[in-house]
Amino acid sequence: MSRERSPLDSDARLVRAAARRVGIWIAITVSALVIGVLIAAFLIVFSQIPPDHLFSPGGQETTVDIEGVDIVIGAVLVGIVAIVLAGTIALFATRRAVTPLIDALHRQRRFVADASHELRTPLAILDARLQVLQRASDPNDPNADIITELRDDSRNLNAVVTDLLDSIDITPVDADPTASVNDTMASAASAMTMIAEQHGVVIVATATSPDVSVEIPEASLRRSLIALLDNAVKHSPPGIVELNARADRRTVAITVIDHGPGIQGIDPHRIFDRFARSSDAVDGGGNARTGFGIGLALVQDTVTRHGGTIAVTSTSPNGTALTLTVRRCSQRTDRG
Repeated sequence: MSRERSPLDSDARLVRAAARRVGIWIAITVSALVIGVLIAAFLIVFSQIPPDHLFSPGGQETTVDIEGVDIVIGAVLVGIVAIVLAGTIALFATRRAVTPLIDALHRQRRFVADASHELRTPLAILDARLQVLQRASDPNDPNADIITELRDDSRNLNAVVTDLLDSIDITPVDADPTASVNDTMASAASAMTMIAEQHGVVIVATATSPDVSVEIPEASLRRSLIALLDNAVKHSPPGIVELNARADRRTVAITVIDHGPGIQGIDPHRIFDRFARSSDAVDGGGNARTGFGIGLALVQDTVTRHGGTIAVTSTSPNGTALTLTVRRCSQRTDRG
């Protein structure tokens, strides 16, 4: 009876194999260095004592006479050779060891590309059917607003899938997509309104100048803000969660502030690590979409991919503030 192996077992075997290769090459490097030192010592001895005299009876009594300059020169030469040899072998060892990991990353990118591409067709069909339903519904239909929201959600989900496809494309583009800060903030706050109301939380958004835009795709910024708001709602008691933006000449800082008990049970610098979770979630982490320690990690990946940063700017028993900073478009582009 064969035992089925999980993908985790395959990944573990891959990493262990790479570790073995590194260990083997390190052992080879150390052995080569030891052999090199021994050869250098033998050469110094043989330069002072002929081999036939050294191994002849009584030859062991001969004293080796080496000047201090010779010792310094010999040590320097041995050190240089050892450094060059160690660096060369380490370079080859590293390249050989990371080859399987590079292949694994390539497979991961292909999987994300294939999955995202396959999702686009059913999402397009869903949006088309919702569009037909929206056109066929009466303007006075009490469900008209819900149908409109469903269409918006389907388009946003399609944008997220498109953004996933963009995230695996490492080819730089000449012109980065841009997003309006105020419009994206309003969209993200609107998307989280229903979930916030279920927690007794009101999202208060404070807009910046109306002509401010940033160098990040709108879907990426919206998804990041939704994740930050979701995290804030999850850790907030009934009350308000603040969303505000501050722009200067080069950057725009968007801050999400909750009024919960602060980050507890984990180093604040680690909350952007994958699967890192705080222990103070109001709902225990089970109801929020980012309750598995992935949402903030994805925010960091998305923002840094577009040249921005995400950081904990403050945390205390009075609440926590997370600030997302991205590059601002030029003034001419802002006025667009």
